[in-house]
Formats: sequence, C-alpha cells, structure tokens
Amino acid sequence: MKVLSISSMILIMALITSGCGDHKIKYPPVPANSKAGSLISENRTFKTKSAKYKADFGTLVVPENRDKPDSRLIEIPVIRIHSQGDKPAEPVFGLTGGPGMSNMKWKPLDSLLANHDFVMVGYRGVDGSSVLDCPEIKKALKTDDDLLSEQALRNISKSWTDCANRLTNDGIDINGYTIMEVIEDIEAARAALGYKRINLLSESYGTRVAYLYGVRHPAGIHRSAMIGVNPPGRLHWEPATIDAQLKYYSELWSRDPEMTKRSPDLLNTIRDVIQNMPRKWLFFSINPGKVRTVTFALLYHRTTAAVIFNAYVAAKNGDPSGLALMSLAFDYVMPPMFTWGDLASKAVSADFDPSRNYLNELDPPDSILGSPLGKLLWGPLSLASWPVKPISEEYRRLQYSDVETLLISGSVDFSTPAEYATKELLPYLRNGHQVILSEIGHVNDVWKVIPATTEQLLTTFYNTGIPDTSLSTYTAMDFNVKWGFPATAKALLGIMIVAAAIIIAGLTWFLISSG
Repeated sequence: MKVLSISSMILIMALITSGCGDHKIKYPPVPANSKAGSLISENRTFKTKSAKYKADFGTLVVPENRDKPDSRLIEIPVIRIHSQGDKPAEPVFGLTGGPGMSNMKWKPLDSLLANHDFVMVGYRGVDGSSVLDCPEIKKALKTDDDLLSEQALRNISKSWTDCANRLTNDGIDINGYTIMEVIEDIEAARAALGYKRINLLSESYGTRVAYLYGVRHPAGIHRSAMIGVNPPGRLHWEPATIDAQLKYYSELWSRDPEMTKRSPDLLNTIRDVIQNMPRKWLFFSINPGKVRTVTFALLYHRTTAAVIFNAYVAAKNGDPSGLALMSLAFDYVMPPMFTWGDLASKAVSADFDPSRNYLNELDPPDSILGSPLGKLLWGPLSLASWPVKPISEEYRRLQYSDVETLLISGSVDFSTPAEYATKELLPYLRNGHQVILSEIGHVNDVWKVIPATTEQLLTTFYNTGIPDTSLSTYTAMDFNVKWGFPATAKALLGIMIVAAAIIIAGLTWFLISSG
C-alpha cells in the first residue's frame, strides 16, 4: 500500500464518519417465544474478494447475563460461510480486535475456505439487539482543551458515568458484557451449528477471547491461531515499552543515510516536537493530546508510522502543518471508531487494576511519548463509575493450556508487543509456537505487507499443527514518504482557498447582477 493511499484514507475516513452511518446487514427475525440457544438462519450468498460462497445468515438467542436465571434474552448475529471442499475439516471461527468493534466484518481467505467453513459470531454490546453506545463519550472527546489535560480527562470521566447511568436506566445489565459472556456466545453458536470442535483465528483483543476460550472449553478447540497477541493484563499500554519501540525505530532510521540527512536523531526530534508543540498552524489549532493520541495509533503499522515520522521531522524543521491535520482528523476518526460502552465493560471487567494511578503512571514526565491512548482510556475510567464486576480471578491471570496454538507477532507492534507473547503467554502454552515477523507491526501489517507468508502460516498450521515458515523473509522498513500529512494539509488548504475564492466570486456576481 502506498503512503499516498494511507494519508488519503484517513481523510476519507474522516468524511465518511462525519455524516454517514454503516450499512447494516439484515438478519432473520426470531419468533417471540424463542429460547436461549435458538438459532434462526437463512441461506444466502457471501462474497469474498474473488469468489462467491453459500452461507447461512442467522440470529442467535442468548441470555444477557448468564449469572442471573431470570436474565432477559438478547440477539446475536451469526454468519457461516460454507467451504467449497468435499470434506471440510474443523471450521474456523474469526475473533477480531477491539473491544468496542464489530466481529462481523471478516473477509476470510479463499485458501481457508477451501478446507474449512468460516464462522462469525457477533460481539455482544456491538453487534445484535443490544448496543452499548455512548454518545456522551463521543462528544467529550471533541474537547477544545488539551485532550490529555486533567480538565479534559475529568470531563470525559463524567461522561463515562453519565453513559453508564443512562444504559442502566434503559434496562441494560452492564455486567452481561464481558469477555466470558462473549466466549459463551461462541460456544452456544458452536453447539447450535452442530460442530464438535472448532479452530479459532483471532486478532489483537480477539486473541484474549481465544486464549480464555481454550482455558474454559479446551475440548471444543482443535487449533488456535493468534495475530497480535494480547495476554491477560495487557489491555493497556506501558510508556517504557512504547519508548523502547521508538528507540528501535530510531536505530533503524539511523541506518538510512537519506533519513539521517533529514534528522540526525529521530528520537530527539520526536521528543523535542512533543515538548515544544505549537498550538496553531496558520488559523488551524493544534491540540497536543490529540496529536499524541493519533501518533500512537498510527505507530501500530509500519506504513502509517513512516507518515508520523515524516510529520514530526517537518514540524522540527518549522512546518507543523502535519500536526494540525492529525489534530483535526482526531475529531472525525476517533470518536466514532468504537462502541465505547462495550469497550468499557469488557476492558474494565478484564484488566482494571484499582491499585494503579493511571493518570500518572501512563504519562510519566521522563517518557518520550507516554502512553496517550492508555491515559485517555484508563485515566477517566479509573475516576468514573462504570458498574461492571471483574470477571473471575482465574481468568484475569495466566493459566496453562494444552490447546495447539500459533502466535504470530510483529517485531514493531506498538499495540501488542511481541515480547508480551514471548515472555508471558508462550510459557503457559504447552503446545504453543511463536513466529515473530521482523519489522512488521500490528494486525494489518501481518495481512497486508506479507500476505503470502501469513496465508502459508495459517493454512499449514490448521492442516498439520505445524506452521510452515519457509516464506518468512526479512521485510526491511521503508521510511520514504511520497505524500505525507504536511503535503496533504497544504493541499487541503489550497482546496479551501480555491473554494472560498469561488464562493466569494459567486456572491460578488450575484450581488452585481441583482443590483
């Protein structure tokens, strides 16, 4: 993917999320007297990038809170894409990232569908009849205050409390929206679809779901492949780890003669820009907290990381236009990106630690970038009243698992660092393998930068239990940016000037002709 498409994509996302809702698939309605575990489905067609498949689109009925015998029932969407193979092996259930994001947007590989059904089960709280939306949070995030300032974070905290109160008053049992309930939804779908054992394909947050699924229902899992691994306790990001990853990028930068001409020390450039960030470019405001948050989010992947470094080098050299564009893009892209109530319930119930001072610990004064997204999420939540109970302690810590598991990690993954999988989770997987892909970032890099490698790893692992790593070659980092944020910002400014000139000319013509 070219850098031009990355910067353009962000602008397009901003325009889309500012005025258009998502297209919703219609799932079959369930009879009024349906019981928990019922699955009503219709035969339809599912299109991948290159083929059409027979598929079942269904609605699964499940309890909102399985700890309560009298819990109300909610509905979860399910899609089963049928393999074209004569005798397909165990199906693959997809578990995407989040929390707070839909699990119904998979486009599975045709190579997987050649030998496996592929199944998507909606994430409760995002997909289906009960959605934990929080417009209060979306509004609070668009603050004019520095996003990571104490005042802004306390306002966001109040919005979390307001949202929780509203959802509770609307009859939603917040304690029903946890990782463990998601696992039981998938288990209910497995039983309703008639599968004895299943494979799991998980990404980021979904890897936590997959791991705990294997701990809770080991007999139902054949093999589990995880991309961007999130062990227990890692739904937040630590400043020291982020700084170490920035130092690694800076070392790669120093090996490129063309880059060192632009900035002899990338790490100091980033530090200087953050510490001395301007508050305006021309008449556009620059919100330091929003810039830092966007910075961290775009460091997830190597292509967008290059765009970030380009913007910081330009700012160091007196051109903060890229920072202004990042600040502007935040308001359009970040607030609608998550279903915030779902994110809060699943994250807090799984990983909240009341002994931590998130506001201080995730933004220490000696850190280069801090943990901006961690501070933005966990700081306000630690001050808010989000009334969800922690999941059982046994699922909040690591346990041994015999499930055959493949861990796929990128060496520059800021979201789910490879070292967490290596040092924390892998020792507890008695049948675990880890593949670390050099100079690869988070999930999108694994799918898009090295697609042949990823496809071979997955297909061979599911078929044999042993991943074929023969295509895992070194993919050097490329810092070159042909069209980054500063150029995009100036192009947008030019469009605005031209548009203003046309409007002024039109008004002038109208006034003259009217006179």
